[in-house]
Amino acid sequence: MLIGEVARRSGVSARMLRHYESLGLLRPAGRSGSGYREYADEDVRRIFHIESLRSLGLSLRDIGRALDDPGFAPAELVDSLIRGTRERIAAETELLTRLRRIEAAEPAGWEEALRIVALLRALASRSAGERQRAALASARDGSGSLPVEALVEAVLHEPDPNVAGALRWALARSGADGLALLAEGLGAPAAEVRERAVLSVAEIPGEEATALLKDALAHPDAPVRRHAALALGGRGVADAVPMLIGMVVDGRNDVDAADALSTLAGDAASADRIAAGLVERLAHAAPGSPARGRLAQALACVPGDGAASALAALTRDEDRAVALTATSVLRRRAAR
Repeated sequence: MLIGEVARRSGVSARMLRHYESLGLLRPAGRSGSGYREYADEDVRRIFHIESLRSLGLSLRDIGRALDDPGFAPAELVDSLIRGTRERIAAETELLTRLRRIEAAEPAGWEEALRIVALLRALASRSAGERQRAALASARDGSGSLPVEALVEAVLHEPDPNVAGALRWALARSGADGLALLAEGLGAPAAEVRERAVLSVAEIPGEEATALLKDALAHPDAPVRRHAALALGGRGVADAVPMLIGMVVDGRNDVDAADALSTLAGDAASADRIAAGLVERLAHAAPGSPARGRLAQALACVPGDGAASALAALTRDEDRAVALTATSVLRRRAAR
């Protein structure tokens, strides 16, 4: 067969067949009397083999090795191709994500688009300082600010506390737009991501964030529940009271929990309910346990007659530390 017929049968152009021959990949069986290349059936099969290997992403050099080396083992080369393909997919996926975020920011012109690109690159920097500056710049300047998706992803994976604080501030300024993504973060496999998610929700104002924090009171993770309770306490949401009292008992963020309970005791009815809850846990706490001392200290932060009556009873408590705390608090209140 001459080269034209081979090209028709194989679907490979005559120019490419000549290129294969120049590289030594293809060696026609012979020449016609007129000097034209003549190809045998075996040559056509080799062309199909070359094209098959090219479809896997092999270079022409590797194809030559694969076809000509009898001892060639394809496993190592295939593994290398898999790694390279994964790297390319990751790079393309990252590029697609960046482009979508630029699109979401709806830049008015190229100058603004380039500013967003610069902020996104800074947000991915290895330098904590650069990441923090990007977050602060985004929060300060409404023009060319970072898309909320980028802020959420960054805050959920930011290990530096200062940078995380700047990112949460920037995210809070975007309002409720990031709450759906943060809700997904609350269900992430990694515990640290879940904790970062609830801390971010805690800084976002509004009813939607409050509702998400209420749901987080029943979260499987204790740190998430604690952060949600503290945030709700600061918002005046009474649903957090049982969790806050439990934090006092357990000694986890107990000082912050006591402060939150004091904030929630803003009226007489609320104060009496909180006092009753603390007294109930005191009754079940083991004598001499540190929990009783913490509960007495928390009770001291609660105003109202219910707390005062409970403290009066505690002045006679068999636990000397608890009795002294109650006595001291009542004296201070009497001196006011």
